[in-house]
Amino acid sequence: MNIEVVKDYYGTVLKGSEDLPTSACCDVDDMPRYLARLIANVHDEVVRRYYGCGLCIPTALENCNVLDLGSGAGRDVYILSQLVGEKGFVTGVDMTAEQLAAAEVHKDWHTKKFGYAQSNVRFLEAYLEKLDALDLDTGAFDVIVSNCVINLCLDKLAVLRGAYNLLKQGGELYFADVYCDRRLPEELRGDPLLYGECLGGALYWNDFLPIAKEAGFLDPRLVSSRPLEIKNPDMREKLGCARFFSATYRLFKLDHLEPACEDYGQAVVYRGGIAEQADAFVLDGHHIIERGGVFPVCGNVWRMLANTRFSPFFDFVGDFSTHYGIFPGCGTPSPFEEAAHAGNESASCC
Repeated sequence: MNIEVVKDYYGTVLKGSEDLPTSACCDVDDMPRYLARLIANVHDEVVRRYYGCGLCIPTALENCNVLDLGSGAGRDVYILSQLVGEKGFVTGVDMTAEQLAAAEVHKDWHTKKFGYAQSNVRFLEAYLEKLDALDLDTGAFDVIVSNCVINLCLDKLAVLRGAYNLLKQGGELYFADVYCDRRLPEELRGDPLLYGECLGGALYWNDFLPIAKEAGFLDPRLVSSRPLEIKNPDMREKLGCARFFSATYRLFKLDHLEPACEDYGQAVVYRGGIAEQADAFVLDGHHIIERGGVFPVCGNVWRMLANTRFSPFFDFVGDFSTHYGIFPGCGTPSPFEEAAHAGNESASCC
């Protein structure tokens, strides 16, 4: 696949999200109400040129330094601009000049709309595989987001490694993308329309996980997912039985995360304080932590809360002094369990 074909598709072929022949794009109805209100403050042209596939706006962003990979016409950048506030900053990176031009031309409009003294956003043109070529400081960003773009990149490992290097310790990559339930044959991966529609370049989900870990993100967490409908009959016929999903992951840059969920007898208490999640904090699809309740957690989740920007919103119970084995309900059970319950009562211990 020639990446210039993808640039042309998003720069000149597509004029708006209504031109997409799949259900990959989310609309405002899929958004929490607070995000829908923020989108209402974004210029109509910017919203119309949105091609994202999921929700990639995490919480607790006030005063953060945020990077948007594949920012396009800037819809998510201008949402993030409102969430980080005047003391925060948002940088958008995209490879498509036409999309960046649409984002730039409305920068002053948004500054006035948000009531800011000066703009807190900037846009840079670059390939996401070559983030190290930009004048961006290593370890400078609290959060990196990306919305349905990494699947378009030819070297996905390079993108994830670049993101890892740009994050602060304790920072996170929070991104939505398209995944497949299988590895696609080469003739489909090279089809220009399928690639431009985020299908040809979609990773098999079980290939994504080792790539993320190789880049340094040791415990990827799935936040949400939904199936994608292929509305174009010719595309559906080409793809056969392959199924596609939009999924949002969060990947933390944290040392000492373990390969499995290990039990150290720890728990957390969410004290509230995050405006977007006043009653319950959602870490991922399996951790919805209600305010005020004592919530047992594994060692990895402990670190994802204690050693990140979320720490001020939690109380922490326990430490790492005693290990109790695998965390209940998580990971792979002991390989010895089946033998222990096999009923072989004649076995000797020596």
